[in-house]
Amino acid sequence: MSSVGMIEQTAGKGAARYAARRRGNALGVGSNRRGGWVTYTLLTIVLLISFYPIYYTFLLASSDAPTIAQNPIPSLIPGGNFLDNISRVLNSDIKFWQALWNSIVVAVVTSVSVVLFATLAGFSFAKLRFRGRRALLVFVIATMAVPTQLGVVPLFILMSELGWTGKLIAVIVPGMVTAFGVFWMTQYFEESLPYELIEAARVDGCNMIRTFWNVALPAAKPAAAMLALFTFVASWTNFFWPFIVLGSSNPTLPVSLQLLQASYFKDYSLIMAGVVLATIPLILLFIVAGKQLVSGIMAGAVKG
Repeated sequence: MSSVGMIEQTAGKGAARYAARRRGNALGVGSNRRGGWVTYTLLTIVLLISFYPIYYTFLLASSDAPTIAQNPIPSLIPGGNFLDNISRVLNSDIKFWQALWNSIVVAVVTSVSVVLFATLAGFSFAKLRFRGRRALLVFVIATMAVPTQLGVVPLFILMSELGWTGKLIAVIVPGMVTAFGVFWMTQYFEESLPYELIEAARVDGCNMIRTFWNVALPAAKPAAAMLALFTFVASWTNFFWPFIVLGSSNPTLPVSLQLLQASYFKDYSLIMAGVVLATIPLILLFIVAGKQLVSGIMAGAVKG
């Protein structure tokens, strides 16, 4: 006789049904069940709310300055000036293509370096035992509470002394590792990488660097992918420090788009066309990498 049948005889049908449900959940039964109409309705509402700012930007980019001045809230039907505004942005004197290339270089190099160094630091804090480990981790996390603006003056003086002002290296080097990335990878390694795997690698003759490369780094792919995405977006949209240290001579894309604003008149159709151009690479990145990121996260959750 099965355990559910024994429960039904001793405790009744209600207890047996409850035990059957618990057993089904433990075995993963019903995990592929689709959500109801309430779930899809809420997801649709959230999707529309999230998409509307992008669509509103596109509406302004497809309009013109006199129309926007008369009606700041445009109709839901796009105008016919989008391609003309895009052409005006590309043919303007804001160095768009140079700024686009600079943004790509900064975002890619920063993302790779943050993932590499944060993964190394996270593995060390999570799985290595050394004196002062916790205190040092607390210090690293505490730096997240310090506003970026407080370090701008000494950082700019340092960049001037090194002769890096106006160069991309002045933007890349300060962002090569982040406290958030170290905290993110430390938490992931503590929860998802068992000590048994590290000990098995050491028994097989791997040194610590090889253990990190062959064991820890493959296990950290889901978290590393998410960290790379966060870092890329943050670097791509960063305006404050590049505006200070690069200026208009060698700008990134946000700094370059700021030059579209004239002193006494702002053509919002032209500005929003530039914003659309700057947003398209991020949208393509999410479309291309979104499925792989979700599958990587789910794989990491199952393994963990």
